[in-house]
Amino acid sequence: MRYLAFACLFALGCSSASTSTVEDEAPKAGAADRAKPTREGSDWPRILGPNGDGASAEKGILTKWPKDGLKKVWQCELGVGYAPPVVAAGKLFHFDRFGDDCWVTARNAETGEFLWKYAYPTEYEDQYGYEPGPRACPVVDGDNVFAYGPDGVLVCLDAAKGTEVWKVDTKAKYRVHQNFFGVGSAPLVDGDRVIVAVGGSPKGPKPFDFRDVKGDGSAIVAFDRKTGEQKYAFGNELASYSAPIITKLGDKTLGLYFARGGLVGFDPAAGKELFHHKWRAKILESVNASNPVVTGDRVLLTECYGPGSVCLKLKDGKPAEVWSDAEKDRPERSLACHWCTPISDNGVVYGSSGRHTEEADLRCIDLATGDVKWVEKRTTRCTLTKIDSHLLSLGENGELRLVKLNPAKYDEVAKWEVPDLEYPAWAPPVVSRGLLYVRGKGKLLCYELIPKK
Repeated sequence: MRYLAFACLFALGCSSASTSTVEDEAPKAGAADRAKPTREGSDWPRILGPNGDGASAEKGILTKWPKDGLKKVWQCELGVGYAPPVVAAGKLFHFDRFGDDCWVTARNAETGEFLWKYAYPTEYEDQYGYEPGPRACPVVDGDNVFAYGPDGVLVCLDAAKGTEVWKVDTKAKYRVHQNFFGVGSAPLVDGDRVIVAVGGSPKGPKPFDFRDVKGDGSAIVAFDRKTGEQKYAFGNELASYSAPIITKLGDKTLGLYFARGGLVGFDPAAGKELFHHKWRAKILESVNASNPVVTGDRVLLTECYGPGSVCLKLKDGKPAEVWSDAEKDRPERSLACHWCTPISDNGVVYGSSGRHTEEADLRCIDLATGDVKWVEKRTTRCTLTKIDSHLLSLGENGELRLVKLNPAKYDEVAKWEVPDLEYPAWAPPVVSRGLLYVRGKGKLLCYELIPKK
């Protein structure tokens, strides 16, 4: 199976002028006190930003990029992994593997200065030869950082100090049979609950054929955010690389999770499954990786191995198909996103469509009908962030594009091959307080996207 992952590759060391090594890292006196925001804007504390929809509310981005690109603020080396960083309260957190340890690392978000690291041992090995580091980004909520490793270890840390609050080995506790690329679904914090896609199985050895793996009531598990104790578990689905989300449907709160076999709707407070809509490719080696895209009472699901996309209307709390790619031939499908979560804007959806690098394109579709509004070919597989009436599109080879939100045509206003950003650049661009963070193999780069006032 080719090129599947939920994000990109990291490591450690930092300087605005050069890149230091991991051995050089040590917290300096007063470093934690200096890690306070001095720029206007908002945090990016979870996967796909403040609201989990890939959108930033910040304004004033540079639309005319210099020939040599945006101003670099700092950079650092990374370890092995595929997870984008997150930013909260002046600190940037990233999750990587070094040797036989997974590291959660904290830095000053504006300078890259090293603050602390937390490490735990791991024996995870990828079945397909991909890098054996973290796939899911950390999540910051209040005083805590939560990280969910490729081996199924879930940790809660003190965000200020990096000390362990609690740790749960979900693979051992819930008998999780390793998915194709390990664990790659980011946690979701909801009040006093940490909601996690686990997908455990009954006792016994893993079946020879993954199609024979069965669920055992732990598709989704909620842990007490203070203690790590289980609050509830439900569902017989297996895990995917999509992350659980919570949305509003009228006056009701609804949880949604695009699991291995399809969409699960659930009550996040009670821990009760409300509905299931089957949506996945028939072939064994396929995964669901994009998050559900919610617009009003419509939910868009998209994948690239088989049926493509489907738009659901949540009527009386149950899903009904509005349109579907399932009966279309592959070239006629509206949208087939691999790991990119599409961006919704004013009745249209923008997404990177295509399973493989050479066939991938960027396209805009009508959410109501699935009609394709435009296609920009040969963009490679991209991840997207919406900001200030534009899309930031990061191609997997390190090409950064700025595209105006325009349902009538592809409207590119800037393009730049980011220096030192190597394949695979699979993590979505992160923007916090005017700074843009992008990652590729072994390196994290910070650029100024909005000039400091």
